[in-house]
Amino acid sequence: MTFESLKKPSEFSKVYKRGKSFADKNIVVYYLPNQLGVTRIGFSISKKVGNSVVRNRVRRRIRESFRLNFSGFGGYDLIFVARVRSNQADYNELTKSLKYIFRKISL
Repeated sequence: MTFESLKKPSEFSKVYKRGKSFADKNIVVYYLPNQLGVTRIGFSISKKVGNSVVRNRVRRRIRESFRLNFSGFGGYDLIFVARVRSNQADYNELTKSLKYIFRKISL
């Protein structure tokens, strides 16, 4: 499955304002159905999570977990917000968090 990125601040604010969210101890996911038929994802990782190396590692782990495990649906805008404790989570723990969240969302 291919997915695109949310890039414009207006796209992010639309998902934040109109979308719904579910959270775990490591990640918060905001989601909103779109009419494009393709899933667009965005990331919001605060400097509180760590320096640029840590933030990029967390982003790469979340992106890869999403790509490998949740490729069965399309037509959503998703924003992944990493919480501070996600900097100490390994790949498997982030995958478990995403599975829990997507099970609650029922996508």
